[in-house]
This record gives sequence, structure tokens and C-alpha cells, in this order.
Amino acid sequence: MATDEKVSPDKETAAANNKQETGDKGQQSAASQDADETVSKEIEALKIELDKAQATAEENWQATLRATAELENTRKRLERDVENAHKFAMERFVQELIPVIDSLEMGLVAASEEGADLVKVREGTELTLKKFMDTASKFGIEPVNPVGEEFNPEYHQAMSLLESNDYKPNSVIDVMQKGYVLQGRLIRPAMVVVAKAPAASASNSNKDENKGTKINEKA
Repeated sequence: MATDEKVSPDKETAAANNKQETGDKGQQSAASQDADETVSKEIEALKIELDKAQATAEENWQATLRATAELENTRKRLERDVENAHKFAMERFVQELIPVIDSLEMGLVAASEEGADLVKVREGTELTLKKFMDTASKFGIEPVNPVGEEFNPEYHQAMSLLESNDYKPNSVIDVMQKGYVLQGRLIRPAMVVVAKAPAASASNSNKDENKGTKINEKA
């Protein structure tokens, strides 16, 4: 007869422990695989985000380059427009000035002829001057001719003082040389003679003041 072999408790415990260790290793291996897959997915997602960021940065860089080039072109265009504006303004001025030059030359020829009529020469000169002043006015050039006006040191240069009964003191009696302004800006002041009170009037004024003082003293 065969005899039943009995398994010792120690062997049963060892076998159970081995089985448990094998299960734990399997669980650890599965967990490690899951962690690796998660890290790989995160790395892939980061790469995608990095590619997007690099693409956006490149687009912004290209946009910056285009904007810089456009600004430079605009600057050059504005400089060219300003230069052309100056040239065009001078061209207009010359075009307006040429007829005045023609009139002056014709007047000079007429005045040089034998038996020239001075009255007609003067009339021609006056017309030429008017034409010239009209041309100057188109470009903002205006004369300063302040006869009868109050003296203004910003636009007038007093050359002398003259007693006058016809003009108020500190008003302009005569203009020795006209001044000129360009678009309201003074180019040359007018040289003027300024009125002052006559000496007799000044003396009477002083007497009146003295009388008033004496009256006040008596009072």
C-alpha cells in the first residue's frame, strides 16, 4: 500500500509567501508600466504645446518684421512727401513770380526808351507792384504799415519821436520802412516815427497838476 505524504507547515508557508511575492511583483510591474505610459503621454503633450508655442513665436516674429518694414516704408514715404511739398511750394511761388519779373522787365524797357512817358511808366510800375503784393499775399506774406495805429514794440521799431497835435501820443505818425510778416510771424519790423505830446500841452498839463496840488493844499 502507498503511504500518503504529508506536507509540512513550513513548506506550505513558504509556498504561500512565494505566491504572494509573485503577485506583488506583478502588481508593481503593472503600476510601473502605467506610470511610464502616463509620463510618455505627458511628454508628448508637452512636445505638442512646445511646437504650438514655437509656431506662435515664429508668427509673432514675422508679424514684427512686417510691421517694422511697413513703418520704415511709411517714414520714407512721409519724408518724400514733405520734400515734394517743399519743392511744389517753391514751384508755385516761382510760377506766380515769373509774370511779375516779366512786368518789371517790360517797365524797364519802356522807361529806357527815348521820350518815355513817365506817367505811363509810373502807372505800369504801380500795377507791377500790386501784382507782386498779390502774389506775396497768396503765400502768407503781408506788409506791416501801421500809420495811425498805436505803437506796438512787437511789430514796430521806433526810429524817432515827434511832437504832434494830429496824432495821439504813442501812435505811429509815419512809416520810414514797412515791416513784413509771414503767416503771422514777424520777418522784419516796421521802422516808424512815433507821436508824443507837444511841449506846450505837456507844460499846460504840468500847470494843471500844480494847480490841483495847490488847491488840495488849501483844502
